[in-house]
Amino acid sequence: MPELTHRRRLLVLAICCTSLLIVSLDNTVLNVALPAMRRDLHPTVAGMQWTIDAYTVVLASLLMLAGSTADRLGRRKVFTAGLVLFTAGSLLCSLAPNLEALVAFRMVQAVGGSMLNPVAMSIITNTFTDPRERARAIGVWGGVVGISMAAGPLVGGVLVDSVGWRSIFWINLPVGLAALLLTLRYVPESRAPRARRPDPVGQLLIIVLLGSLTYAIIEAPVAGWTSPVILGFASAAVLALTALLLYEPRRTDPLIDLRFFRSAPFSGATVVAVSAFAALGGFLFVNTLYLQEVRGLSALRAGLYTLPMAALTLVCAPLSGRLVGTRGPRLPLLVAGVTMAASGVLFAAFEAEASTPLLMTGYVLFGIGFGMVNAPITNTAVSGMPRAQAGVAAAVATTSRQIGQALGVAVIGAVLAAGVPPAAPTTGFVAASRPAWWIVAGCGLSVLVVGAATSGPWARRTAERTAARLECRTPATAGS
Repeated sequence: MPELTHRRRLLVLAICCTSLLIVSLDNTVLNVALPAMRRDLHPTVAGMQWTIDAYTVVLASLLMLAGSTADRLGRRKVFTAGLVLFTAGSLLCSLAPNLEALVAFRMVQAVGGSMLNPVAMSIITNTFTDPRERARAIGVWGGVVGISMAAGPLVGGVLVDSVGWRSIFWINLPVGLAALLLTLRYVPESRAPRARRPDPVGQLLIIVLLGSLTYAIIEAPVAGWTSPVILGFASAAVLALTALLLYEPRRTDPLIDLRFFRSAPFSGATVVAVSAFAALGGFLFVNTLYLQEVRGLSALRAGLYTLPMAALTLVCAPLSGRLVGTRGPRLPLLVAGVTMAASGVLFAAFEAEASTPLLMTGYVLFGIGFGMVNAPITNTAVSGMPRAQAGVAAAVATTSRQIGQALGVAVIGAVLAAGVPPAAPTTGFVAASRPAWWIVAGCGLSVLVVGAATSGPWARRTAERTAARLECRTPATAGS
C-alpha cells in the first residue's frame, strides 16, 4: 500500500471507525429495544437471547474467514461488500413480520458485519505503521465503542418510544451508504503479499462448534440440561473443538493459525477479550430487562440511566490507547480487571439495584473497566504479528470479542431464565439475577489475573519468539 499523507490516514481511520459505529450502535440500540420487541413479538427469554446471539454467533463464525479472505482478495473489496450486506440486512430486519424472520435477517446482518470490523482493523494496522501512532489510532477505534454506548441507548430510546422498535434498524441505512461511498473514494486497496488458501473444513468446524455450544446453553433451561437434544448439541461442540485442534496444525494455511497462541500476550488478549465481552453482553442484557421491566422505565429513561457507563467508556478508551502507546498494556488491563470485578460485586453482594447512587456507581465502574480494556486487547493481538498476517490476527481478536458476548448473553440469560419464577417474574427478578452478577464479577477477575500474567517481560519474550517463527516460515511457504 503506498504511503499516505497524515490527513489521508486520519480520513481512512474515520471511515473504518464508521463501520465499527454502525455495528456497535446496532447492538446497544437492540438491547434497549428488547422489551418493546417482547411486547410486539411475544418471545420467551430464550427468544430474546436469539435476537442477539443469532447475530453474534454467525459473526464470530465468519470473522476469521473474512480476515483471511480480505488479506487474499483485497481489504477494501471485502470491506465494501460487508457494508452492502450489513445495510441490506438492516433494512430486512426493519421489515421482519415475526421473531423467526427477525432472527434470520439478523444473520444476514452478521454476514456483512463479519466483513467490517476485522477488515477495518487490518486496514488501520497497515495504514498506521508506527507503533505509537497505531496504538493511538486503536484508542480512537475503541472510543467509538464508547460513542455507540452513549448514543445507542438515547437514540434507541427516542426511536422506540416515538416510532417503534423497527426504526432502530433504519439508522444503519444512511450511515452505511455514506461509509460505502467514502470507502470507494478514499480507502486504498491493500492485500497480503502471499495469498492464503481457503479452509472450508476449518470453517465448517467453527460454525458447528459455536452454533452447537450457543444452542445448548440457551435452550437448556427449557429443554433440560440432560435432554437428548441438549446433550447431542453439547457433544457436537466438543467433537468439533477436538477435530479443529487436530486438523488445523496439519494445514499449510490454517483458518486459525495455532502458532499465534504460542505468544503469551496474544493468548492473554484472547482470554481477556472473551471475559470482558462476556461481562458486557451479560451486563447489558440483565440491566436492560431490569430497568424497563422491573423499574418500569421507558426505553428513553432506561437509556439515560446508563449514560454514566457510556460516558466513562468514551473518556477511558482513548486514554487507554495513549497508555498502551507510551507504557504498554499492563496498567490499562489491571485497571479494567479491578473496576469490572468491583462493578459485578456491587450488584451481586450489595444489591446496587436497591439504591440509585449505588446503581450509578456500578455503571461508572463498569464504564471505566470496559473503556480501558479494548485498546490493549487489539494492540496486543496485532502488534507482535507480521503485517502480512494482520487480517487474520485482528480477526482472531474480534472473534474472541464476539464469542465472549455470545457466551455472556447465553450463559447469563440461561441463569436468569432458570431463576425467575414464572408466577412472579418481576418481583423475583432481582434475586434471580444475583448469580448473573457474580458471573460478571468473575469475568472481571479473569481480566485482572490473565492481564497481569501475560503483560510482563516473560510474556513479551514469548511474543518476540512467536513473531520470529512466523516471519521465518512465511517466506518458506510462499511457493507452496
